[in-house]
Amino acid sequence: MKPADQFLNSKLYKSGKKETQRFRTIWISDLHLGTSGCQAAKLLEFLRATDSETLYLVGDIIDGWQLKRRWYWDQTHNNVVQTVLKKAKKGTNVIFVPGNHDESIRQFIDLDFGGIKIRDELVHTTAAGKRMLVLHGDRFDGVIACAKWLAYVGDSMYTVILKFNQVFNNWRARAGMPYWSLSQYLKQKVKNAVSYITQFEDALADEARRKGLDGIICGHIHKPEIRDIDGILYCNDGDWVESLSALVEDAQGVLKLVTWHDIIHPEPALETMAEAEHEAELEAVGT
Repeated sequence: MKPADQFLNSKLYKSGKKETQRFRTIWISDLHLGTSGCQAAKLLEFLRATDSETLYLVGDIIDGWQLKRRWYWDQTHNNVVQTVLKKAKKGTNVIFVPGNHDESIRQFIDLDFGGIKIRDELVHTTAAGKRMLVLHGDRFDGVIACAKWLAYVGDSMYTVILKFNQVFNNWRARAGMPYWSLSQYLKQKVKNAVSYITQFEDALADEARRKGLDGIICGHIHKPEIRDIDGILYCNDGDWVESLSALVEDAQGVLKLVTWHDIIHPEPALETMAEAEHEAELEAVGT
């Protein structure tokens, strides 16, 4: 190990509790609590390592579809719920926008429970003055709108793919190889899937344009994305099954995507590495 690496390990990463990363706003969705595919432990780490004035839960937080088929709920899932409730109690403005997997909660739209506001959709104004429509996005999904039974079939197939991924990636991890997602690969390579995603994104951008807004923030399709669509800013915060991603807003109103790895294992800044190298060299000379 290089002297600088030793310095970083001893003085930066082993110096105690990581500093909480603070944002003006955080958007997370598609947690799918209640399924074995939910990365609840990493989600809990993310929630505990971040803080924000407002936290949006943009749908599919609890997977009612899967819970109806098979009950799955361990202590980590409980801890996620308790952590969100604790944030609300301590002053975080928590807004829950239900999706199709937790659609039963839509009967409570416009009510507040335990400090959590339940809303169908709403407009968020960034610190930079951008007006963004926030919704889950399922009603712009042609499959959900026109053939819900097909959506259930697709959900079952996705569950099978995730189980395959778990087995396959356990083998890759033992071989020292990075995570690889079959579902993401199919989304990128299958022509119909690419077309579906593009149509979904365009439909949401059109909705924001129709309402005279600057952009839209959604979830639903498990594909984190920030891009301009003919003058409308389209943002998708991804999911906590594979992408482990969130959308965040800083104090200046800048929106960006972050992942669990970005928050929990951030890369050291170049300036910090240079300082570490210099101090390590001085220590080496001193010895």
